[in-house]
Amino acid sequence: PLGKELFVRSHDLLHEQGLAFLTINVNDWGNTKCFFTTGDKSHLPYDIFAASFYLLTRYEEYLPHVQDDYGRFVAEESIAYKNGFLYQPVVDVWAYKFLKVLRSFYPDFNPSIRSYRINPIIDVPMAYDFKQKGIMRTFGGTMFDLGRFRFRRLYQRYSVLFGFKKDPYDTFSYIINRQKTSVSKFNVFFLIGNYSTYDKNININKKVFVSLIKSVADYCKVGLKVSYFALEDLEILKKEKRTMEEVINTPLNSSRHSFSKLNLPDSYRNLVELEINEDYTMGYIDQLGFRAGTCTPFFFYDLDYETKTPLLINTFHVIDSALLKYNSLLDKKKTLNEVIVQVKKVNGTFSPVFHNYTFSDEPKWEGFKELFNIILDSHNEA
Repeated sequence: PLGKELFVRSHDLLHEQGLAFLTINVNDWGNTKCFFTTGDKSHLPYDIFAASFYLLTRYEEYLPHVQDDYGRFVAEESIAYKNGFLYQPVVDVWAYKFLKVLRSFYPDFNPSIRSYRINPIIDVPMAYDFKQKGIMRTFGGTMFDLGRFRFRRLYQRYSVLFGFKKDPYDTFSYIINRQKTSVSKFNVFFLIGNYSTYDKNININKKVFVSLIKSVADYCKVGLKVSYFALEDLEILKKEKRTMEEVINTPLNSSRHSFSKLNLPDSYRNLVELEINEDYTMGYIDQLGFRAGTCTPFFFYDLDYETKTPLLINTFHVIDSALLKYNSLLDKKKTLNEVIVQVKKVNGTFSPVFHNYTFSDEPKWEGFKELFNIILDSHNEA
């Protein structure tokens, strides 16, 4: 340190080339946790710049790790989960701690303070449950229901097909109406890839489906839900991007991957190559919290190439499937509000993921409209 100037001792991480297995000791730091200790002469007890870099670049996801059946990095493998800070946007908390130290050295320093934002994400892997499936898929679904004695679903299927009932997944009028009354712009991602074992949406050549996407795009931001096979094949991804651009008649700006699957760095390199500017994939499907340790969008840094890219990463912090493990609606509300509070404390951006079928009347999703409303209304609360 030079005299009485502000000094933070740096960790070797930011000076290294390539990747290495690091020994990381996480410790308590007031109301948060941190790692990469600095020593007595540093004005911060931890090198928050190196620690933030480690979390934001997803350094640990480049190293060998256990994956789930879909090839995804799982929460249980992360340093945040293992050390109990997955549920806090620690990078943002550290930034506020640093701001406090900065102000003690430079009292006239007065940066503009951001405000809490909501960035709702709505996934559409299958626009309709029964409609627009074609003869063969309808016949196959009927036989499947009969073979498993699913007579309630069979009745529901033909009630929809004969026009007596609305398709349970057709919640788009609700989504559009909710968008009209919300200050937060919804990001709606449609799957338009070819039918496969993993992806079972409506054929994009059907006029009804094209019309649906166009009508949603009149009110919401529409992006591409990248199909499972496009994740590994740049040519398929290129075709899906071109098709979506023809439908919405504007350059595609954002994407989200099927099954929230990410393979770093390849998944993001493909998006950069195709000039897709934003991605909404990063998060955990079975855990609430902050996979990259933040509730602030950030640019993807390619660790192999040691370069910052123009791809903006919007991590999600809550997904409907993770809320299902909480049995009562009361528990779901409590857990959801706890995450919202964490984001509000740092004036961050809260990004929840819901699906079109989440807003259906299916018993499984009872109360989820109320949860969605809690999120949208949190913008107006102190």
